[in-house]
This record gives sequence, structure tokens and C-alpha cells, in this order.
Amino acid sequence: MSLARREFLQLGSAAAAATVIPSPASAQTYPARPVHIIVGFGPGGAADILARLIGQRLSEQLGRPFIIENRPGASANIATEAVVRAPGDGYTLLLTHHGNAINASLYDRLNFDFVRDITPVGAIAVFAGVMEVNPSFPAKTVPEFITYAKAHPGKITMATSGTGSIAQMWGELFKMAAGVDLISVPYRGGSGPALTDLIGGQVDVTFDPIPSSIEFIKAGKLRALGVTSAMRAEQLPEVPTIGEFVRNYDAIGWNGIGAPKNTPPEIIEKLNKEIGTALADPELKARIAELGATVVVTSPAEFATLVAKDVEKWGNVIRTANIKVD
Repeated sequence: MSLARREFLQLGSAAAAATVIPSPASAQTYPARPVHIIVGFGPGGAADILARLIGQRLSEQLGRPFIIENRPGASANIATEAVVRAPGDGYTLLLTHHGNAINASLYDRLNFDFVRDITPVGAIAVFAGVMEVNPSFPAKTVPEFITYAKAHPGKITMATSGTGSIAQMWGELFKMAAGVDLISVPYRGGSGPALTDLIGGQVDVTFDPIPSSIEFIKAGKLRALGVTSAMRAEQLPEVPTIGEFVRNYDAIGWNGIGAPKNTPPEIIEKLNKEIGTALADPELKARIAELGATVVVTSPAEFATLVAKDVEKWGNVIRTANIKVD
């Protein structure tokens, strides 16, 4: 069973059972003009590429341009608020991601409520992280790492790609679940600076998205101890899951499409169906796999359940670890 399939089976049958009856009239006329997909990150990154891949397919299928608009800044909150304020007519969409679920608790004064103000359309892809250390680190397995960490409390440094990043969430969740004391060291500029210092031995461990670490692991510059997902990752099949050693540890990153809250349900359903059709194409699946992610198709209700689950999970981590943004 694939990572993506397993993750969404765990969401439960109740969400899958929820349906929305479409209204053929408005669904048939949509879209009548170009649709904008707002992305909270700059051009060229994985999120931008993913949006352009799905946007191109939707353009081909629906006969109208799906235009990608990059609005980076404030951990994607600028882009999210732009979509929240847009008319709920299906012509302004948001490339949603796990960061939206994190931000819901990380920021005290957002001008919107992500769960209330953005309607989930459907997921696009999920990806796992990898817990990794410098090859010189004494531990070669997750159990050995836990034993070593408990023998050296507050002495092991954990690099993250910034405060509130998915890397920090994966690491803080591990600290809570394994009962270890690691010192968080946030870096700016994504995974690159943190990985550079990990390879150089300046820090001890990190939890990083597999795509940015896999070549270093294959080259022997980093040692993978475990992956964050419930199932072993296709990209690192020989690496065990952290959950094989730490009870109930299971965490992924994800991307999907959302719309303003008042978007008609028949438009949500039509978009969901078209996204599913696009993601069934083997060529698109292969392109997304090149980004280190796995395609996943969900109903709007299933995606809503995933979002709610992560808002609760990361909110608990943020409160327990007392994580604050600058």
C-alpha cells in the first residue's frame, strides 16, 4: 500500500461518506474566464512547479487559462489572505499546504481563519520527511539515537529550516513522542543552510523533506535514521519509519487546492473531479514524483479532514513546545 493511500485511509470513512450534490447548470458554465491560482512562494520552488503542473492540466481540460500568481511573504499568509478576500466564484484559488495548518496556531493575529475561510477542494500530493544525522554521529538507528539523547539531555542540536517550518514541526513532534531534549537551531533560507551545517558537523540532527536530502543520503554525506510517514517512503525504501520505534509518530507534508468559503459547492465538486482526472495521468504522476512527492486524490470532505487533523496536531506541538515567531 502506498504512502499516499495509507495516509488518507487513516482519515476515516466518515469523511469519505460526505457528499455534495452538484447543480448541473452552474457547473456546466464554469469556468467562463481565466482562473487564478495564488501561490504563497516565489517562482521556481517545488510549490510553484506543482501549481504550474496542475494549472496547465486544468487549462487543457477545461479550455480556460489557469494563471499562476506568486505572492510570497509572511509564510504564505499574504497569499492566503488574498484568496480569503476574493469573491467566492471559483475564479481565485489557493495552492494550500501544510504551512497553512501550522500558521493557524503559530500566528496570534491573522486576519482570517484558515479552516473557516478557505474551502478545501482537493489534495494534490503528499511527501515525507527524513530524520538524518552526520555519519560521524554515534547513533545508527532511531532507538540508538533516543538512548544517546536521553544520556545527553540538552546537548544535541536539531537544525530546522526556520521557526514554524515543517522541519521544526517534525522535530518537535519527535521530541514529544520520544521524550528527548534537543536544542532547536533555526536557519533562514530553507533546507540548504541547515543541511550544509549538518554535513559539516556543526549540528547533530535534522528532520528534512526527503527531496532536498536524498542525494546527500545516497552519497553517504548524511545518515538516514527514519522517515516521518506511517509507511516507508518510495524514495528511501530501505529506511524504516520513525513510527516503527516511536509509538504514534506519523507526520507528512501536503499540498492541495482551496477556494474562498462561499464558493458554490457545485464548482468545488467540478474542480475536484477535474483535479482527480489530471492526477490520474501517468506523465503528471511522474513529474510530481520528480519533486519528491506522491500524488493523492481525495474528495473535498477527505481533504477537509486532513486539514483539520493537521491544524489540531501542529497546534498541540506549537503550544507544548511554546514556539513563537519573531
